[in-house]
Amino acid sequence: MTVDKGTPSALVTGGAGFIGSHLAERLLAAGHRVHILDNESTGDPANVPIGATYQRGDTADASDVRAAFEVGRRGRSRAFDLVFHVAGQASTIRSFANPGADFSTNALGTMNIVQACLEYRVPRLLFASSMTVYGHPAQVPVREDEPCRPVSYYGISKYAAERFILATAARPDLDAPFHATAFRMFNVYGPRQRLDNPYQGVVGFFLGSALHGAPITVHGTGEQSRDFVYISDVADAWLAAIDAPQAFNQVYNLGEGRRRAINELVDAILAAVGRTRTDYPLEWGPRRPGDQEHMEADTSRLRGDLRWSPRTSFEEGMARTVAWAREVQAVSRPGLRSST
Repeated sequence: MTVDKGTPSALVTGGAGFIGSHLAERLLAAGHRVHILDNESTGDPANVPIGATYQRGDTADASDVRAAFEVGRRGRSRAFDLVFHVAGQASTIRSFANPGADFSTNALGTMNIVQACLEYRVPRLLFASSMTVYGHPAQVPVREDEPCRPVSYYGISKYAAERFILATAARPDLDAPFHATAFRMFNVYGPRQRLDNPYQGVVGFFLGSALHGAPITVHGTGEQSRDFVYISDVADAWLAAIDAPQAFNQVYNLGEGRRRAINELVDAILAAVGRTRTDYPLEWGPRRPGDQEHMEADTSRLRGDLRWSPRTSFEEGMARTVAWAREVQAVSRPGLRSST
């Protein structure tokens, strides 16, 4: 097959998952040819957007990565113009249960992607890092120049991956351009977030529990706070960075820039289903290892470099997410994974 060499091409790892599938959709809408690599550990092939090609495979397996890049190279001088590396083990709790698997996916998998980018002369890589790299910051909002002292194995593996990418981009001996950008993602939420997985986003799991009338478990006091950012605003930032030289080899916080207590999130979700804390079963569990007390993104660098700002308020984003979740509930049985 011969591909139009004027059509930009992109690989999205984790593209059958929540964040990756939204990014793949946006790339397709922008005119890119898109190939998706996903091991389906949390993703679902039903999330793969129409128009993308799909491969079940694991970034921790170098042969799967090579196969993906070979697909991209068919009929072209290089495999891809762009890689969105979103695939990863994203649970702090699971990182403590199985540190080896966490490092294999997040650190080794990233190394495989970077090595393939160099071998196949891919000039641009954008990476999904995490707010967990900061550990317990001295103050919030947290800036990108805050020392990174991760306190969870997940945060350590993400920071290792981030540093590997940016150290590679800074190498003076590369014979072809390689520019990288890392987004330190805060709490992303929105349609396609898993509603049945306690180890993924708290918004999705709390909402799934509320829609099914299951108890919501809050770990700690509930006064710990997080910065919730809607998925379409996340996609805006990633797309804006692709061709922006000022974003080359930079790290950006990606959050709304406002923190909310977990108790506030619980109240918003219960209100969406017509309940309150006085008439809904809430359970309280101990604080978990690796939990951060308060997190809020200082997004000044992102706003300045890419003229980005979040366009979706928390209230609007929650309304959209609840409406989507109700549609999923109407066609799913309790416990069934969400897909679209």
